[in-house]
Amino acid sequence: MRWEPKESVAIVTGASSGIGRCLCRRLLRSGASVVANARREERLLELQDSADNASADNAEQRFFPVVGDVTDPTVRQEIIRVAGSIRSGELDLLVNNAGIGALGPFADAEPSRLRRIMEVNFFAPVELTRLALDLLRRGRAPVICNLCSVLGHRAVPDKSEYCASKFAMHGFSDSLRAELAPTGIQVTLVSPSTTESEFFDSLIDTDAGQTSKSIGSWPADRVAKATMSAIRARRSEVICSLGGKALVYADRLSPPIVNAVLKKS
Repeated sequence: MRWEPKESVAIVTGASSGIGRCLCRRLLRSGASVVANARREERLLELQDSADNASADNAEQRFFPVVGDVTDPTVRQEIIRVAGSIRSGELDLLVNNAGIGALGPFADAEPSRLRRIMEVNFFAPVELTRLALDLLRRGRAPVICNLCSVLGHRAVPDKSEYCASKFAMHGFSDSLRAELAPTGIQVTLVSPSTTESEFFDSLIDTDAGQTSKSIGSWPADRVAKATMSAIRARRSEVICSLGGKALVYADRLSPPIVNAVLKKS
């Protein structure tokens, strides 16, 4: 059974920019009602103002912004409250997209960097998922979509905290998928490579001189399109970009070779 966006109810976190923003627009154009969460109120209002140009009837009336940090339990509760009020306590899609990162050697970092990244990238989406399960069980072909990263499959230097958070999300998604299989709730893991978005403008505890080398970057809307396709097909996992696939499959075939390539001189 495929997931259909028309008349569905969806939650998207990290909706103010990048992949989350593009996903919201695609969902609205397809006839979904979208509960969009982000910290930046002005960005959500811009998205709301543009919703009536989404090439779908009543798109503006189907957009429900929730402003706040997803790591705040009261914000998570408000997201669920709003979603539950749209269609008799039913939820069809939860997209855990909000995320942050950092660059730099682990040995030079303060412990707070790891804790902040884990709070945003792992603990917050896990707890939001916990709250959403009752609504999802009542949904139509429900899907939990976790935006992960190819760095949740293969870690690289100077991104230890970010990699750890994405490995945690990868493991959580695999386990939850097996647990929820009898309920009909699908867990979809989407792993982009570097995405052309504002992600690198909001790195935390990172020196200005730090740079990130990567290949295979995609525009945010291309990732959003691939994500929508994976959700519709209720796929278990999708890895985006040839560069991302090359890194993941090379590591599966010969970890020692990839270790040697990535080793810092």
